[in-house]
Amino acid sequence: MKQTQPISLLICALGGEGGGVLSEWLVDIARLAGYAAQATSIPGVAQRTGATTYYLEVFPHSLAELKGQRPVFGLNPLPGRLDALISSELLETARQIGNGLVSAQHTLVITSSARTLTTQEKMEMGDGRREEASLLQLVRENSRAHHVLDMAALTREAGTIVSATMLGCIAASGLLPFKRDVYESVISEGGNHASASLRGFSQGFDAVNEQRRQLRSVEDVLFNSELPTHTHSTLPADLASQFPKNLHDLLTLGYARVLEYQNEPYAKLYADRLLRVLQAERQMDPAGAHGFETTHEMIRWLALWMAFDDIVRVADLKSRATRWTRVEAEVKSKPDDLLQVYDHFKPGAPEFAALLPVGLASKVLNWDKRRVSQGKEPWAMPLKIGTHAISGMLSLRFLSSLKWLRVRGSRFQQEQQMMNHWIDSVVTGTQANWSLGHELALCGRMIKGYGATNERAKGNLQHIVDHLAKRAVFTSDTARAQAISDARTAALTDEAGLAFDQALRQHGAPARPVKAQPIRWVKTPPGRTTQHSPATGKR
Repeated sequence: MKQTQPISLLICALGGEGGGVLSEWLVDIARLAGYAAQATSIPGVAQRTGATTYYLEVFPHSLAELKGQRPVFGLNPLPGRLDALISSELLETARQIGNGLVSAQHTLVITSSARTLTTQEKMEMGDGRREEASLLQLVRENSRAHHVLDMAALTREAGTIVSATMLGCIAASGLLPFKRDVYESVISEGGNHASASLRGFSQGFDAVNEQRRQLRSVEDVLFNSELPTHTHSTLPADLASQFPKNLHDLLTLGYARVLEYQNEPYAKLYADRLLRVLQAERQMDPAGAHGFETTHEMIRWLALWMAFDDIVRVADLKSRATRWTRVEAEVKSKPDDLLQVYDHFKPGAPEFAALLPVGLASKVLNWDKRRVSQGKEPWAMPLKIGTHAISGMLSLRFLSSLKWLRVRGSRFQQEQQMMNHWIDSVVTGTQANWSLGHELALCGRMIKGYGATNERAKGNLQHIVDHLAKRAVFTSDTARAQAISDARTAALTDEAGLAFDQALRQHGAPARPVKAQPIRWVKTPPGRTTQHSPATGKR
């Protein structure tokens, strides 16, 4: 008996990813092959605030077989009756599954494993990223079959847009009754971009084809959360011998980051600090029953803090050859294209003072404070540097060469003092109670961002160390560790700090002191008058 229901396909793409082009391609392919098809769209908003969805129905029998009969198509998918869902982003796939359109018995899901972080994920004080494992589990549980692949990487490699890669995935899945040459024939009519689109199509087609041939191995990968790790060891042998093997992978990355940031003595300082923590953890837990988790956390967060952002580091990152290569790939620049890149900077008094000795730095910062107290804006120097030009690149390379000056600057000294204060508390806490040291080590994740955000984060950590880890009175070290955990969680979930202050008070510690803010008086522009509301008296 012939199938009398159309094949239904929902395409989900973010703004600018060519979802509309993909929908048009599929309709043209169906018509070229002699099949009836219909597509509708639900426009969304651009980028990460939402997706644009396109719904396509293709009748599974050719017009020649229908002998003059015409199928009736629907305008939107029916819950649980969708034949296939294809999406360019993993969280968007999960959203469509949440809408109830797919079913475990009926729907093929083809999704990219790539993520484009939402605005909400970026705003979190801590790590706000959605857990990918749970999203993949959702795909597995709500599909009769699924293909998960990194479409973003395939698209970059092909130098095209993701819609071409998605088309290749659809073609290889066997969902639609069309041969590969029909797909490629329609793509070839795309003019100047046809060759890039064909490369993307081929990448997607080959990737899904490979997954279909090796379905059993793909299932093993998807259901096994402990994926193998590959470490390119650059860890000095003498250092590796002092740390447990389960820490080597992360330690290699941390050591390399600090070494690249400054020099070998600075990387040795990083290792020496970690050894202090490891010795304290071994003293409290000789058998390693906890897997040296405290040292593991310190490896991660200490490396990030020791490689803090400053003018020197920003200039280094902006002037690297890899950055220029990445920009060329993002804008899809061709060899004959003239590419100009401008970087905008606005360093203020704190950025310049950071590279000065403590005495000079204090004078610069006090001068800027006096300006602010007089109602003026903080001093800053807006800069527009053409990285494509020799003069612009030379200026950035000059700044990036000032690593020798960084260690003599006031900020470097201040950062090291705060790090030592935190490390001392972790060592002391670990020697008293393993959980206490572990919770203090986890506080390293509070250090993030730059500018005022970074200063506030370091102040929050120092407040926890000074009051909850030392001065407040608790019935046991376990209770003290729980208080630190509660305060850290509150600080990472509330940017305003109200929850953090409340958590501090609940555990017997004072809230953070209120910082003085200057009052700025603004003159009324000429020709304008101030009016009062007769009802409220408000201006």
